Amino acid sequence: MEFIREVDGGFSILENVKVSGAREGKYGVSVILAPNSTASAVFTTNKVVAASVRYTKNVVKNGIVSAVVVNSGNANCFTGQKGIEDCEELVNLVSKDLKIPASEIAICSTGVIGREMPMDIISKVAYESISKLGSDAENSLAAAKAIMTTDTFPKEEAVEVTLTSGEVVKIAGITKGSGMIAPNMATMLSFIVTDAEISQKAIKQAVKKAADLSFNMIVVDGDESTNDTCLLMANGASGVNVEKDGEIDSNFQEGLNHLCINLAKKMARDGEGASKFIEANVCGAESFEDAKLAAKAIVTSPLFKSAVFGGDPNWGRIVSAIGYSGCELDQNVVTIAIADEDDEVDLVRKGEILAFENTPYLERAEKIMQSKNIAVNINMFLGDGEATAWGCDLTYDYVKINAEYTT
Repeated sequence: MEFIREVDGGFSILENVKVSGAREGKYGVSVILAPNSTASAVFTTNKVVAASVRYTKNVVKNGIVSAVVVNSGNANCFTGQKGIEDCEELVNLVSKDLKIPASEIAICSTGVIGREMPMDIISKVAYESISKLGSDAENSLAAAKAIMTTDTFPKEEAVEVTLTSGEVVKIAGITKGSGMIAPNMATMLSFIVTDAEISQKAIKQAVKKAADLSFNMIVVDGDESTNDTCLLMANGASGVNVEKDGEIDSNFQEGLNHLCINLAKKMARDGEGASKFIEANVCGAESFEDAKLAAKAIVTSPLFKSAVFGGDPNWGRIVSAIGYSGCELDQNVVTIAIADEDDEVDLVRKGEILAFENTPYLERAEKIMQSKNIAVNINMFLGDGEATAWGCDLTYDYVKINAEYTT
């Protein structure tokens, strides 16, 4: 889309935003400072909820967030009242140092569940992070690195968006996530800041729509975390309002969707132990909801993910996953294809099986399955519903990582 331009630098492209990150061993702390920002967030739907999520939900209700403090290495989940007290202690530390009301500071955590926060270490690293606050690209990268757990690389993204009015706004964000990734958010923390002006009502709609098309469409292992948070802050530094007659500028929403989708895809690529990236595209479904069900089922299926790892074009696992997804399906008309950067081949075309043994279709499919990036393209021929989901293969290394997670 011509009105969206990807740029380097992460948060450094934004005015009046300072960020930082510091780490000691497995414990990291990032701080994002964007004073007096209108804010909204979406959270995990898990019934076991981290203390930081409970705390931040109350902060976001007020509609204004000026700073976020994020710790890695400990989830602060299933920690009872002590977990809330630890949130308050960390928030008060930031509040005092940055002279910001505690009521405007959000907090997030990621790491091992069921262990009390090592506040002596976390507080020390938090002080170090605050002392490094800055607006350079290096600061943004340091913030992205400090929140990593099993991630193998930092994840940040920035875009400039030309609105339908011709005015330009900027959006930047960082995220973390590698395992415990499933729809309805993931073991992910995502922090996004825009210099646009936007109302509380509109920002709530914008972040939910973007999350539904991105973070809620990725799967690594099908496990849903207790800590998921996607927070969007608008500091208004550009002086450009992205609403007109109560509606969000369509280009702004598309720009936000684009940024979130790119961040989500980075998480899927970085799935624990992953060696291949999967994109599932479904069209021709009876509805958007049906398309979502089918796409998610494909990237969630342990059998298909294992087949991708082994390079096996076992399309039966694809159609089986669609079949149990809950969507409407007519096996007599469905088309199933797989593709990489160089080739696309139909395995089933309008219900007719093409990929028999010793056929060119199967030979091409086997070659495609050796690629690092594999697309599954489904046409249901039942309607105009379409959706895309992203995931990765299931490898021996995934089991190894999670077999040794707390040891």
